[in-house]
Amino acid sequence: MARGRDGFVSGLQKAAILLISLGPERSAGIFKHLKEEEIEELTLEIANTRSVTPQLKEDIINEFYEVCLAQQYIAEGGIGYAKELLEKSLGSEKALEVISKLTASLQVKPFEFVRKTDASQLINFIQDEHPQTIALVLSYLSPSQAAMIIASLTPDRQADVAKRIAVMDRTSPDVIKEVEKVLESKLASLVNQDYTIIGGVDAVVEILNTVDRGTEKHIMETLEIEEPELADEIRKKMFVFEDVLLLDDRAIQRVLREVDNNDMAIALKGANEQVQNAIFNNMSKRLAVMIKEDMEFMGPVRMKDVEEAQQKIVNIIRKLEDAGEIVISRGGGDEIVV
Repeated sequence: MARGRDGFVSGLQKAAILLISLGPERSAGIFKHLKEEEIEELTLEIANTRSVTPQLKEDIINEFYEVCLAQQYIAEGGIGYAKELLEKSLGSEKALEVISKLTASLQVKPFEFVRKTDASQLINFIQDEHPQTIALVLSYLSPSQAAMIIASLTPDRQADVAKRIAVMDRTSPDVIKEVEKVLESKLASLVNQDYTIIGGVDAVVEILNTVDRGTEKHIMETLEIEEPELADEIRKKMFVFEDVLLLDDRAIQRVLREVDNNDMAIALKGANEQVQNAIFNNMSKRLAVMIKEDMEFMGPVRMKDVEEAQQKIVNIIRKLEDAGEIVISRGGGDEIVV
């Protein structure tokens, strides 16, 4: 039975009943976001759930809906706003119960209020803060917001902030609370007490891929002097071989003139069909046939050799971009960075 002793239903039991009610397709989608141990616990609980009364099922679905609604209201306008709206529909006592349950068990992402603010206003808001504070806030913003802000900083602060984002690993919830208290005290109490993983190389790569080319070059040149290993790691992730799809036909043809045919054959062994077609369509038919034959005759190739060949070609692309001979479309929009 779903109910435990004295009619009490645990959180795990409620989650199992909710997933049963949602059906296998929706439940499978939820499982994708859970940890392995959580999936195991829920699967076992679902297997042990024999019968659920229609009333219990309805109560749990309603409880889940109320918590989701509260979280949405909090994201839109904070705790006060959520409490006011929930009181109108649920009453004061029930509204307080839902809010308390939410803040105790769910994490509201830090600096939610910052992400809703226009980037031009944010620049004035945080540009005079300590570089570590700026790095912390930017780690929670979208790449486009963070790119606008980092581009507006003075050149000496740009690389400093980028470096701090890249080396950032885990930040204590107490530190996040203190920063939020200064920037927006009403969200301080919502930070989950687990350590929050933020920043890292991937975060700074996303920002640098969105920022203008001049800012990117300055940051990378500074990092190459101060943190050469970090700069190398960032550069390798900034443009991968599959990003050849960001080049137009003329640029691909220019790159091909610099690439060794053997390197191209090995590199394409590990590429998807879309990338292979983009390359072959910009070769002469004779050369394309020759490289396809080379790929077939060379047989299996070590992944390490494929990655090395692809990196050689990526280095050529970056070199040609730096020289202004090709352009790369960035940021997912119409912006062209030269």
